[in-house]
Amino acid sequence: MNVVLLVVIVVFVLILFGNMVKIVRPYQKGVLERLGKYQVTLNSGINLVIPFFDKLRYVDIRERVVDVPPQDVITKDNVVVTVDAVIFYQVMDPPKSIYNIRNFNYAISKLAQTNLRNLIGTLALDESLTSRETINTDLRMILDEATDIWGVKVKRVELQRIEPPADVTEAMHRQMKAERDRRAIILEAEGQRQAAIEKATGERQADILQAEGQGKAIQIVADANKYQKIALATGESEAVERVYKAIHNGNPTKDLIAIKYLETLEKLADGKATKMIVPFESSGILGSLAQIKEIFEKDTKTDIE
Repeated sequence: MNVVLLVVIVVFVLILFGNMVKIVRPYQKGVLERLGKYQVTLNSGINLVIPFFDKLRYVDIRERVVDVPPQDVITKDNVVVTVDAVIFYQVMDPPKSIYNIRNFNYAISKLAQTNLRNLIGTLALDESLTSRETINTDLRMILDEATDIWGVKVKRVELQRIEPPADVTEAMHRQMKAERDRRAIILEAEGQRQAAIEKATGERQADILQAEGQGKAIQIVADANKYQKIALATGESEAVERVYKAIHNGNPTKDLIAIKYLETLEKLADGKATKMIVPFESSGILGSLAQIKEIFEKDTKTDIE
């Protein structure tokens, strides 16, 4: 009898000890109630409670996800689109999440659907398709403010899809194709215009270079002719000077006139004229020529000796 009583006592103590020791996991918080009244929030680890008087409720504080079901929403320009989203949230105040809301997932899903209708209803179809980030941010702010009383923090809101009707989608595809074709035509025309400009510019540059080359060539020929004339004049000058020095006696001016006279006679002889008029003073000139001849013969004889 004593053994049975001892066994009963040991079992009772074990049960009592098991009810006293509560383990809270690292991703949990413990909401302790005593006789139906909230007492304290317990952290992770081993915690002692009073059996039969205390009740411990565990709250998961990890970030969780709520899937908002697809729904039809009318845009500002009266186009029906199908929208769905996902909500990421985390419990920040465990007592509020237990006592202030009964079914949090259902409540936040309905709240998100209602506000999605309001937000997309203020946007046209094109704006709603290109303003995902704006819709996400606005919806997150609305939900975060509304769920603050529930002890929950809405971390992110992401729209999964905004899907217009099939006929609207097809029309949008045709519009996009027409826009791409228009851009292609514009780019092609712009390319042809640029090519024509470049071609005209090249031809103009070629003409300019050709004209400059011709100008330089003309200048070079003119310079060559000028230098040739200068050389001829210089040679004639030196010849006249040598003749003048060769004449030691007589009138130099008269002798020079005689030389020019002979050059003129040579040119006249090249013509077709059958008659030639000799000037009146030709006797003096002929005398000078005779003197020049004697001087040249004398100089030549001297050179030979």
